[in-house]
Amino acid sequence: MAEEIAIWPGSSSFAEGVTPFGFYDSETTFQTDADKVANWCATKMGYPIVDVELQDVHFYAAFEEAVNEFSHQVNQFNIRENMLNLQGAATGSNLQGKEITPTMARVVSLAENYGSEAGSGGNVTWRTGSISMTNGIQDYDLNAWAATNEPGEQIEIKKIFHEGTPAMTRYFDPFIGTGMGSHGLLNQFGWGNFSPATSFMMMPMYADILRVQAIEFNDMIRKSGFSFQLINNQLKIFPIPTQNFTLHFRYIRKSERANPVQDTGNGLGVVSDYSNVPFQRMQYTFINDVGKQWIWQYAASMVKKTLGEIRQKYNSIPIPGNEMNLNGDQLVQEARGELEKLVEEIRDNLDASSRRNQLEKQKDEAEFLQGQLMRVPLKIYVG
Repeated sequence: MAEEIAIWPGSSSFAEGVTPFGFYDSETTFQTDADKVANWCATKMGYPIVDVELQDVHFYAAFEEAVNEFSHQVNQFNIRENMLNLQGAATGSNLQGKEITPTMARVVSLAENYGSEAGSGGNVTWRTGSISMTNGIQDYDLNAWAATNEPGEQIEIKKIFHEGTPAMTRYFDPFIGTGMGSHGLLNQFGWGNFSPATSFMMMPMYADILRVQAIEFNDMIRKSGFSFQLINNQLKIFPIPTQNFTLHFRYIRKSERANPVQDTGNGLGVVSDYSNVPFQRMQYTFINDVGKQWIWQYAASMVKKTLGEIRQKYNSIPIPGNEMNLNGDQLVQEARGELEKLVEEIRDNLDASSRRNQLEKQKDEAEFLQGQLMRVPLKIYVG
């Protein structure tokens, strides 16, 4: 004869290790509430008027799953809400219960790519190179230079230093106005290192600017401009060099720009995506009353679903002269609807508390308040 399986006797006594995972078994609050939730769920299922074909482990499993689901929904929301701020941060610490303050770090990090191209910063190193210019030779192959100086690397030239002598240095002739009297006076004004001396004292600033501009226009119109043409790292210098000199340039390695993986330098893992944001499971003890109420309702619906699935196995039970139909299908259908409604409810509440919605709410409140204040009669003062 088969052994009779015991069902819910009307009470239970929780002990560590009876839940499937044991995530919260060591928390005193969870231990106290476990038996209360079991009794509450059994009462909602009709006990003691009707038997509840469950054991205490079913109630405990439903309770643990409800806490897991609450933690999952809240953590999921927090990850979505803060992903931009957390990406790239260290994964070594638990973010549960921590305030996440928005920063500009990730936005700046994304903008560094533009800085790398513009030469104003970024995460790609601009390197320095030089090549010897030969009198009478205009064309130079920088790929050949790279094969020798950057073996195995492709380079991209970012800046070439090939310019004429600045007009300002040709305008201020050091051999003009070197009289001892003028220099003695200029030293008192702090201009002793500049020349010509009298230009700073007798001429307005715009006159200097106009003279420099005249020199530059003269160079541009009457002389061969200092320029270059760079196509596929083939360099053509203008004008044709008339003497030997060294030309300097700046370049990057294409492999460094193409590498999307950034080394943090601290030897720690960093948040890369949704899967490794370090939000750990919540502690049941620190969940507030609103959260615990949701957990209890979710646990009751899970118990109803489990009971319905058990009763579905025996849709009808024969009795003398008739048969008795069980309500397994109805319980499962009701439980699924309740669970979907609870998940939808918590998601709506979390979305309503998002940073964006809160800021919009504050904006609306400020506008409404301003509208009210505008309707307050202004006092008229008579002097």
